Amino acid sequence: MKTGQINSKKEYDDVMKRIEKQLQKSTKSGGFKNLPASEVKALQKLSLMAEKYEDSIPLMPIKTPTTLTEMIRYKMFEMNLKQKQLAKILEISETRISELLTGKRKINIELAKKLHSKLHIDAHFILEAA
Repeated sequence: MKTGQINSKKEYDDVMKRIEKQLQKSTKSGGFKNLPASEVKALQKLSLMAEKYEDSIPLMPIKTPTTLTEMIRYKMFEMNLKQKQLAKILEISETRISELLTGKRKINIELAKKLHSKLHIDAHFILEAA
């Protein structure tokens, strides 16, 4: 870490401990304005190093729905809906939602329109995936 760059999780953890220590010191002294300029500069440098390291860590990729069932489940998650609530929104029975999500039932044009208008699922996606 002599280069001013964090190269491992351990180095990152060490930097975060140093940042936390400086923040506690700043809080006890009444704010950053009461810290020596050298300590403020060091804290800024450590913070930038930590931010750069965090930005370099790849995020777990989010799987893009490829089937209509996956898309409906994604929308349920996104909207925090249970099957019962979804059935009410789509104005269909809970049984039909269950059958749709398990693949036992296909969608019809009326349901496709509701998926598009009420869940905002792209019409092109519905046509391709149905």
